[in-house]
Amino acid sequence: MDYIEVSIRVNPFTEDYSEIVLAIMEDFNFDSFSVEDPFVKGYIKKDCFTEEDICSVRDCFTDFDAFDVTIEHTLIKGENWNALWESNFPPLVIDDICTVKASFHKDLPDTKYNITIDPKMAFGTGHHQTTHLMASNLLKENLSGRRVLDMGCGTAILAILSAMMGAEEVLAVDNDIDAVNSSIENSYKNGVSSKVKALLGDANLLKEVGTFSLILANINRNIIINDMAEYSNSLESGGVILLSGFYRADVDLIKTAGEKVGLKFTGYQNRDEWAFLRLQKKKMDVSLLEV
Repeated sequence: MDYIEVSIRVNPFTEDYSEIVLAIMEDFNFDSFSVEDPFVKGYIKKDCFTEEDICSVRDCFTDFDAFDVTIEHTLIKGENWNALWESNFPPLVIDDICTVKASFHKDLPDTKYNITIDPKMAFGTGHHQTTHLMASNLLKENLSGRRVLDMGCGTAILAILSAMMGAEEVLAVDNDIDAVNSSIENSYKNGVSSKVKALLGDANLLKEVGTFSLILANINRNIIINDMAEYSNSLESGGVILLSGFYRADVDLIKTAGEKVGLKFTGYQNRDEWAFLRLQKKKMDVSLLEV
């Protein structure tokens, strides 16, 4: 699959200005982002982005006086994703408990959970921040015997970790066929294919696959907000949802969206400009069901 890379040079570059740029870019449904001083970059499927969209992005910055931007866009052919992915993917060692690496990474520590993945997709720096946030907080959960949903699974890092931690069944869902195929391959590679099932689709699938005691969603703000009701409907009573893929400035919006569908805010973390939220569905009082 071909992608468009939209590269925005920010001058002067500061963390606050990069957050403003990221917040604006979120409105265009980019699949992933990276922040590399002095650039903020977004990646979106070629078929989902037009020349008119490029003009719209430019128009968003015409009235800014605090900083200047220079915007360029480049077509990245599908066969070049691997090289871009490798250049943007350092190994992750999470809380000295979990290591996420590719086959080309060498001499890494042997931790309790060791995940090897194939480079099938591109991830920017931001996704490594959010993957770290999600995995670190997932490691705090008791997964024994639980049914887990990994929405926007990418290369299935979180799905694989869930299976390794004792989840009984993990459903990994993504709307990109490359991600689904990568999830299948990586599940086999890491010895958890009997527990992890990968499906092509989006939140519309959730009406057909039952309920879960834990949902993981490392996706951008707009998708999370749009699909929050489906997530809540798919959570068992007392179930937990772990969310990332968005920025600190988006936290209140996402908390509000969760509260509207019966999800209570129970935890927050941030890593640089990226944020993590833990929400929980209220436990049903079974005594109220008694006749």
